[in-house]
Amino acid sequence: MKPLTGSWRAAHEVPAPAPMTPVPSPVAAEPRASAVDHTPMLRERVLKQVDAAAAAELSAAALRRQLEEVVHQIATDERLEISAREQSRIAEEMANDMAGYGPLEPLLRDDSITDIMVNGPNRVFAERAGKLQLTDVRFRDNDHVATVAQKIAAQVGRRIDESSPMMDARLIDGSRVNVIFPPLALDGPCMSIRKFARRRLDLNGLVANGSVSASIARLLGIAARCRLNIIVSGGTGSGKTTLLNALSRLINEEERIVTIEDAAELQLQQPHVVRLETRPANAEGVGEVTQRDLVRNALRMRPDRIIIGEVRGAEAFDMLQAMNTGHDGSISTIHANNTRDALIRIENMVQMGSFSLPTAAIRTQIVSALDLIVQVERQRDGMRRITQVSEVCGQEGEVITMNDIAAFVFDREDAQGRIIGHYQAGAMRPKFFERLEYYGMDRAWLQAEQSLVSGTGQAA
Repeated sequence: MKPLTGSWRAAHEVPAPAPMTPVPSPVAAEPRASAVDHTPMLRERVLKQVDAAAAAELSAAALRRQLEEVVHQIATDERLEISAREQSRIAEEMANDMAGYGPLEPLLRDDSITDIMVNGPNRVFAERAGKLQLTDVRFRDNDHVATVAQKIAAQVGRRIDESSPMMDARLIDGSRVNVIFPPLALDGPCMSIRKFARRRLDLNGLVANGSVSASIARLLGIAARCRLNIIVSGGTGSGKTTLLNALSRLINEEERIVTIEDAAELQLQQPHVVRLETRPANAEGVGEVTQRDLVRNALRMRPDRIIIGEVRGAEAFDMLQAMNTGHDGSISTIHANNTRDALIRIENMVQMGSFSLPTAAIRTQIVSALDLIVQVERQRDGMRRITQVSEVCGQEGEVITMNDIAAFVFDREDAQGRIIGHYQAGAMRPKFFERLEYYGMDRAWLQAEQSLVSGTGQAA
């Protein structure tokens, strides 16, 4: 193993201090040496002696072990009254700063945490089981928060500073990161991290979690296999990307898939996947590549399906064009309060990029392109649930007609505060039934609908 430091002891040998003469204790005793915070001095001494090139080659565990040895040696030479536990803590914090994401490392390693929010150096919140909690994690100061944020930005080729104070990025594991700096953030740099779950859920996993009933999961699985165009809508943190990932696992491995995202977080398991990611403008204000640019380019890449991580602007028009030009089975997500609102938002976003397009033409495109809209919601008990599955049927005059295939109905709340409910099934046969027959999935769909009507496989 390459040593972290050279012959640092010989270069930095400090003579032992002269013996101290005992002093009688006064009435107001002086503070004990153990009450003094030696952390800043130890950090400074260690950083002066560390070989940065050698440290970069070590694993996180090896780096921490060698830092512990250096901290212990300095504490011994300086005769500091500091416990072994404190020495280990200082070494771990320095290792996290050098090889990881500083104080955020323990939260990132905790699989029970789904979201991390940094509102300044002394207020770090985490979400567990859908509930926000203030943690005991602390940064040294605002500069420490900024350093961690800039390290995240550098890893994905982005920048964050006062001249470019907003950034969307991702961690190596796919977790999504948003950072905002002063002067936009008045109280210092702020970070929001949406952690990417290490355990990749499929529809069966969502059923086990109580996010959806078995019957609804079967209906959605059939829809994905039959290449229906699906929009997953919901609020922030409602589980849209998790559901999109679960649906994508049902795509045939022989199909060519192109994914388009602002910050790549989709984790598709198929062998034939092309992942595209947007690029912000550089320091000179040029070089930006938007989602709309990528959607247009994806149409030239011979995709079987196009999956857009989230539609939030003028690329909605290109998404509808793709769905209407032979790329059936495309999936995307959108922010909306319910399935009807999702259609309104798509219409508004198309108008953002195509001002001359009449409303009637936009709605005709929407009806022709979309088959299903699935609404997900993070409810007040912290559980993320599918609350509505709606079919886009057609038009009556200027109004797009929809049919609720299933809707979650609240029944009661149990002693633990968990919401108990069931799914109410619609009575109409979907307009895409011929597509189900074409893929030989019509009987499976009818059986899933029957189990939904009869109450078997209902939500817990």
